[in-house]
Amino acid sequence: MSVSERYRQAWESYWRETSDAPGDAIWDADPSLSAAPHLDLLAPHADTSLPIVDLGCGNGTQTRYLAARFGRAVGVDLSQAAVEHARRADPAGAEYHRLSLTDAAAVADLARRLGDANVYMRAVIHQSDAADRRPVAEAVAALLGRRGRGFVVELTAESKAVLGELAASPGGPPPKLRRVFDHGLRPADAADKEVPEVLAEAGLEILADGPTALAQTEQWPDGSRVELPARWFVVSRA
Repeated sequence: MSVSERYRQAWESYWRETSDAPGDAIWDADPSLSAAPHLDLLAPHADTSLPIVDLGCGNGTQTRYLAARFGRAVGVDLSQAAVEHARRADPAGAEYHRLSLTDAAAVADLARRLGDANVYMRAVIHQSDAADRRPVAEAVAALLGRRGRGFVVELTAESKAVLGELAASPGGPPPKLRRVFDHGLRPADAADKEVPEVLAEAGLEILADGPTALAQTEQWPDGSRVELPARWFVVSRA
C-alpha cells in the first residue's frame, strides 16, 4: 500500500513553499514547547540508549532536540522538500530520509538497519488519509521492536473547532493557517476514538496517556499563542 499521490504532492508543495525561517510552518514550535515536555512523558518508559526515530519530522526542529538526548536520531518524512530543509538546518547532527510510513518494505528496511528503536510521532495520524492511518500505526510498531517505546500525540476533534474559530478571525485565516488550507492539508481529520483503536489494531499497547495541547506558531488577535487540544500516548508492542 502506498500513500496517495495527491497527499504526497500536497506535502511536497507545502514544504517547497516554506522558508527555512524557524516557525514559518504553523506547527513548527520551539522544542521547549513540544519535544521537551513530550520527552519528559516518554523517558520514564524508554531506554534512551536506543535510537529514536522522528516520524513526520518536517524541517527537523524536534529531531534536532531529540538528537541531543539520544545516541542516534533519525528523522523521516514523506516530503523530500521537508528532508532538505532538515538537512540544511542540521548538517552534522541527526540523519534524515524521505520515507512513506505506508511503505511497509521501506519501514521494515529501516527497522532492520536500526534494530529496536524509540519513536516520536507528533500529529501524523490525524491528518493522514483514512486508509493510511492503520499502516502509519503499524510503522510505529515495526520500528519499536521488542524494547522500543513510542510517544504518539494527535490532535483531538476539539482542535477542529479551535482552528475553525481561528479561521473566522477578522480578515480571515491568519497567513500560516491559510497556507495549510491552500495546500489541501486536513488538520484534525480523525475522530478521537479512532486513534487508540488504530494503535491497538496495529499491535500496540498503550502504557500511559493523557490530554495535552500542541503549541502553534500562530497567534490569536490578542497576541496569545494558539494551542490545539490533543491527546498523547506512550506505546509499546503488545
